[in-house]
Amino acid sequence: MQLRNVSPDDVDAYIRMRCDPVMMADLGGPVPREGMADKVRRDARKAADDLAWFKMIIPDGATPEVVAGTVTIWSHDTGDGPMSEIGWMVRPAFQGQGFGKRAVRTLLEQARDQNRWGLVHAFPATNNAASNGICRSVGFRLLSQTEATVAGRVLKTNHWAIDPAKDLR
Repeated sequence: MQLRNVSPDDVDAYIRMRCDPVMMADLGGPVPREGMADKVRRDARKAADDLAWFKMIIPDGATPEVVAGTVTIWSHDTGDGPMSEIGWMVRPAFQGQGFGKRAVRTLLEQARDQNRWGLVHAFPATNNAASNGICRSVGFRLLSQTEATVAGRVLKTNHWAIDPAKDLR
């Protein structure tokens, strides 16, 4: 498995993930295709400028055009100050094969090794057993259940946090 920065050429991969009802079931449903090219361009620019880590999960380096999913770390203002957050998606054909867990661990190891991002938070839906399992297995601590707004939709989530320098298993 490899991780690479998202590029402007990844519009189809974003559409296959973010516009798919199955992929987006725990995130409030699919988002419209319109505007996806702009979203990819913005994400690619932030990745290129090292403002956020938008990574594509490539299962096999011999076929770099095959994308299993994405993993991202970014920072945003919560009103109480900045918060670093991680999120991931794995396409159904690649689920259950460890790609999500390896991608999350790899990005958190990079954060630890670069002493970047500080405490990293994750907000998987409460009913997303796979993502909550990833959090548990790599060393996140469950802080609470909360509501999170994703693409304008309010979702019931678990609030997990990890300090990659201290907690990564």
